[in-house]
Order: sequence, then structure tokens, then C-alpha cells
Amino acid sequence: MKTLQVDLGNRSYNIEIGNGIIANSGAMLAKILPSKKVFIVTDDNVAPLYLYTLEQSLDNAGISHDSCTLPHGEQTKSFSSLENLLDIIFAQKPDRKTTLIAIGGGVIGDLTGFAASIILRGINFVQIPTTLLAQVDSSVGGKTGINNAFGKNLVGAFYQPLLVLADTNTIKTLPQREFLAGYAEVVKYGIINNQEFFKYLCDNLAAIQSHDNATLQYLIKTSCEAKAKIVAEDEREGSSRALLNFGHTFAHALEKSTGYSDKLLHGEAVAIGMVFAMKLSYKMGLCSIDAVTGLEEHLKEAGLKTSPLEIRQDWDSKELVDAMRQDKKAFDGKMTFILARSIGDSFIENNVPEDKVIETLEDVLSGV
Repeated sequence: MKTLQVDLGNRSYNIEIGNGIIANSGAMLAKILPSKKVFIVTDDNVAPLYLYTLEQSLDNAGISHDSCTLPHGEQTKSFSSLENLLDIIFAQKPDRKTTLIAIGGGVIGDLTGFAASIILRGINFVQIPTTLLAQVDSSVGGKTGINNAFGKNLVGAFYQPLLVLADTNTIKTLPQREFLAGYAEVVKYGIINNQEFFKYLCDNLAAIQSHDNATLQYLIKTSCEAKAKIVAEDEREGSSRALLNFGHTFAHALEKSTGYSDKLLHGEAVAIGMVFAMKLSYKMGLCSIDAVTGLEEHLKEAGLKTSPLEIRQDWDSKELVDAMRQDKKAFDGKMTFILARSIGDSFIENNVPEDKVIETLEDVLSGV
């Protein structure tokens, strides 16, 4: 098992990475919980696979527990689901020492974390991410929230977990599509500031695709180390943390246009969004065409889509631009994008000319 720390002073916490962690989670939690009372939140995909194992481990550690199983999918990140979850939790009479446990992917983690931030003005929660995407990204850093009609993650809070337990065994039960969606976020860490890691991914793609355990642990550890370092420097995304959103402005617009549905998973949208961001960087004279093709070819070789036209043909460019204008990083009416000078060298640009964004978008949608 590998241990990393997210250094946030008195709110610091560990990320534990290893095989079979869920089965041993009770003993690990017993050492840090403020009381031996927890409430588990999961979804209908994860519950049949891991809920019993988690409950048995809690029982063995003498930790009392109740649970709630929600529908899977991005549409669960909504006000109605939040209200329903709060009602279920309050029916169990939680106190301020009760801890929520989110076991599932990013949707469950984001929703549960946000619920924890507002229950009794804030109670503890633990992340047990079961998808690659959640293990390398959404479970770390304290971003919690839900979607609304205006966009993705526009309602939420920065609220750090008590502990993150990443069990690499869960990756073995992931559908290939879900695994690839998570892999897009792994690639992101290479693009933003680690060219050597991107080269490692290219050189070891066969081992990654075969789910070699040592390789997966290295991917997760490296990704979490990168995110933990940035979060420690900029917890509330005032500056450098925005780098973690490389490709996300375009990705969130695509997700909104597809109704936050299974038509386009978050990681799939990120893969397309990263290619878009690199093409925008090229169009602005910042990076070479080799950087564009290098990213695009690796994503394709991994099995990810790199163009929105592979999803559907009838995109509304005006709708996408309007969604990007409402992105959380936008400031004073100006779009903010994460751009790249090369693979491994990205930066935040707070004043991207909208005509360049539209021009790049129209090129992408016309198949250029």
C-alpha cells in the first residue's frame, strides 16, 4: 500500500492506494473517525460489488452504519438527488461526529461531499473511489458539488475529505469505457506539467490496457501526487489549480449539450476537450502541430474519441460557446482557458480572444 498526503495544515489528509483496501477499510477508519457512526452513500452499479465488503469490514471494526443506494449516472448530481439524500440521512438522526462514506465514482463522491459540507454546517466524509477517474481526480482536492440547468458543478463547495481510500482492485470490474474515461484524466497530468509522465504513458500503453497492477498503482500514485501538490499550493483555485482543468471548458460544454447523460462520459468529454485546447493553442501560435498530433494520436491509440463528430454530427456551435462563457473560470465576461506551449508545459490564459475560440470550434465541427 502506498500513502500520500494532501498538505493543508490542520485539514491535511492521506490518500491510501493499494489492493484490497475496501476489505480492510474498517480497521483503517476506526483509527481516525470522531465517532463509530457512519452513513454510506453509493449507487446501484457499485452496491452489488462492494457494499457488502465495506459493511463487513465496518462490522468487524465495531463501526455502526446505515446506507443509501442512488441511481448511477451524471443526472444524479442534481438538486433533487441532493434533497432526497439529505432527507434519508437526516432520518437517521446524524450528529456532528457522524461521518459520511462515499463509495463509487465521481458523481457519488461529489454529491456526498457537498452533502457533508452542508449537513449540520459541516460533518466529516471519506472518499472510497471505485473508478479510475475518481481515484486520480475527483476524490482528491475537496471539490464537491452538483450540476444545474446552467452548467456543470456550478453549485458546490471546497470541502476536504477526512481520508481517501483507493482500492486498485475495483478497476478490474470497470467496463472498458469507464476505464478509458478515467485514463483521459491520467493523460491530462502528463500534458499540463510532466512530459516524462506522458512519455511513460506512451511507452507503457500495452501494460496499461492489460490492467497490469504495478502499472496502475504507478499511474494512480503519480496522478495523485501531481494533484496533491497543486491543491496544497492553491486549494480554492485562485491561480495554479486551474491547470487541472486543461480541456475541461470545452468538455463541460459538450456534457451540457448532451444532457449530462451516458451519451458522453465526463472523461470522454475531457479527451475531446484536451484536443480542442491543444488545437486552440496551435491556432494562437503557442505550440507546434507535433504537440497536437502527439496528444491526439496517443488518445486514439488508447481507444478514446478525439472529436465531437465521433459522438454526433449536429452540434450547435452557438450553444457550445454560450456554455463556455458560463464556465466557472470565466471572469469579467472574458473566457479563461488552459493552453499549452508543448506537451508538459501548460499555462492559464485569462483573456483568450473569443474569435479564436469560435474559429477553432468551427474547424473541429467541420472536421478540419
